[in-house]
Amino acid sequence: MSSINPVSGLVPPLSPPVAASRSGGQTQASFGQTLHDCLQKVDAEQQSSATAIQDLLAGKTEDVLPVVSAVAKADLSFKLLIGVRNKVVEAYKQTLNMQV
Repeated sequence: MSSINPVSGLVPPLSPPVAASRSGGQTQASFGQTLHDCLQKVDAEQQSSATAIQDLLAGKTEDVLPVVSAVAKADLSFKLLIGVRNKVVEAYKQTLNMQV
């Protein structure tokens, strides 16, 4: 039988974020820290979007494309955040309903 050739172009799965421990080694970041980092990124996208809109309205820029791009990026990141929140709440409710 012939061997199976691997499919080229596949990217390995992303590894979870890693934070350095006090001893200098590598440890996995806590869920809370990862969630906090994601919230900060979404907030930064929202702030960037608001700034782009204000610059357009003030006449500092005439190009609409970067503004639309910033707003779409902020909207998408916010919708993703809401989706993750809903899944976490659903998982929490299922955990509460588990019988021990």
